[in-house]
Amino acid sequence: MDKRERLDAYLESHDLESVWFARPNSFAWLTGGRNVVDRETEAGVAAIGYDGNDLTLVADNIEADRIVAEELPDLETSDISLERFPWHASSLPEAIAERATTEGRASADISVPGLERVDPTPLRQPLTERDRERYRELGRETAAVVESVCRQVQTDDTELEVASALRVALSAREIEAPVVLVGGAERALQYRHYTPTQATLEDYALVSVTAERAGLHASCTRTVAFDRPEWLADRHTAAARVEVTALAETQAMAATDEAATAGDVFHAIQNAYVAVGYEGEWKNHHQGGAAGFAGREWIAAPGHEAPVVAPMAYAWNPTVQGAKSEDTALVTDDGIESLTTTGTWPTSTVAAVDRDVELERPDILELEE
Repeated sequence: MDKRERLDAYLESHDLESVWFARPNSFAWLTGGRNVVDRETEAGVAAIGYDGNDLTLVADNIEADRIVAEELPDLETSDISLERFPWHASSLPEAIAERATTEGRASADISVPGLERVDPTPLRQPLTERDRERYRELGRETAAVVESVCRQVQTDDTELEVASALRVALSAREIEAPVVLVGGAERALQYRHYTPTQATLEDYALVSVTAERAGLHASCTRTVAFDRPEWLADRHTAAARVEVTALAETQAMAATDEAATAGDVFHAIQNAYVAVGYEGEWKNHHQGGAAGFAGREWIAAPGHEAPVVAPMAYAWNPTVQGAKSEDTALVTDDGIESLTTTGTWPTSTVAAVDRDVELERPDILELEE
């Protein structure tokens, strides 16, 4: 089912005449482009609407021509009705409301007077073929940047210096970085979200990135060590086994004819922590979930009822104090494909704890001091 077919089904099932997307990730999902100028706002600077037949772009006179010329790669501009409004005369929500209410009942992914609110997350799942191809490119390039920077770090580098290098290298590939975490030996052991500071790396470091391009998000973590703590290898392997178990369970759930949920996968994650000797460790950090047009389309939790679908990207990120295992994988009915991989980082074969599944997972990179 392509995106317009999903939207047709949504409009019919909700008895609506149009649906509007102004949030950056939803706008990107439908158009392939960006509507962002100020990243601190919920909405972008343009909205795209669909009424079952036609697409309408709404933007002020500052942005309209640029959006049409540069930010609609997935759409034929000849098929789009462009509605401009003077920047000083109206806001984007008001402009949407004015046009939507003339067509009957409508919904939007931002707050618009008189319109219902649509949750776009289900519409973005599963991934289309074109989105999967873009995801492969994003995953490879994200991993290439992270691994390149990791190979060059030194013990006296600060976490902020490493984070800056990551952002610059990603930006050069037109990749945004909504999340960049760099934890040196002291802070990676102390915190699960090691937001970078002036602390130096010292003995080892965890580097975690969520990267975004064309609305798609890819996450990965790499571990480097100069003087590896004696406990690190065991905890790294334990986290990797939990991650492989989560991916194996996700693939099995997606392939079954029965309704499978995020809660089912989370139960397997809880059991995996027990099997690797770290019972209850899941309580200290979220474990990840489905990825796509958000860093996580949903984050799994006990009893979570979000459906497990395929083909879809999943980024599970189990942690064991001071260690983390995380990549973004494409899960289909037939298998598991790592997206954030280059083939040049050292790996180990890691087995799931309760299924006959083995995957190659990134190992700890040993660097000279």
